[in-house]
Amino acid sequence: MLFTIDIGNTNITLGMFKGSELIMRWRMATNKNLMPDEYGMQFWFLFEHNGINPAYIDGVCISSVVPQITSRIEEACEYYIKRPVLCVSHKLNIGMQLKIDNPAELGNDRIVDILAVKTLYGFPACLIDFGTATTFNLLDRSGDYIGGAISAGIQTSADALFIKTAQLPNISIQKPPHIIGKNTIHSMQSGLFFGYVSMIEGMVQRFKTEIGDDMMTVATGGFAKVISGETKCIQIVNSWLTLTGLRLFWEKNQ
Repeated sequence: MLFTIDIGNTNITLGMFKGSELIMRWRMATNKNLMPDEYGMQFWFLFEHNGINPAYIDGVCISSVVPQITSRIEEACEYYIKRPVLCVSHKLNIGMQLKIDNPAELGNDRIVDILAVKTLYGFPACLIDFGTATTFNLLDRSGDYIGGAISAGIQTSADALFIKTAQLPNISIQKPPHIIGKNTIHSMQSGLFFGYVSMIEGMVQRFKTEIGDDMMTVATGGFAKVISGETKCIQIVNSWLTLTGLRLFWEKNQ
């Protein structure tokens, strides 16, 4: 079995693969204060609770955009699981060229995401990852990564409105009853929700003018299902794409 770990700014997503099958998945909050032993004990609890024997784990594959946590989780895995740990890097085999100015700047999660899109769905393609930041990632007609765009995530935008204004409330992100809000909450939801959908549609259309109308658009991340339900510009939603990308990365580097 392969234990996969995606360390994000808000959540840590965990997956257990048996061959190519994702047999178990979990999410926990990203906590920069936890020590390696605390992470290790959390992993052991999840294994025990779900009837997984760590002795049958062959290795661990990690992607991270939070450097201060990476080494702690790597240490936890080495001590508590005692199996080889592979951390994602652009310097290893990623199955494509990175046609960008500085490959070292590309987030590890984006590397495994685009690897999964290329392998599962083909190219040219646009991957949208709805996380703390929303990232757009483009594969050209050769299946190589050519760059993308980064914007504030929809929840990040909502949090900024609440923090930076004196009278606007903290709201949940959801589709309002009407696009024209009749009260403050519905007005904020309309601006955030429909404004975000319009931004996604506009960006996808601009990418298509450069890559071609046959570009496929794939979405992943926390708000992928919510946003994709309101637009026709997203063809595929895969909420666990990063975990699959980690498995593929592990296989390419054995």
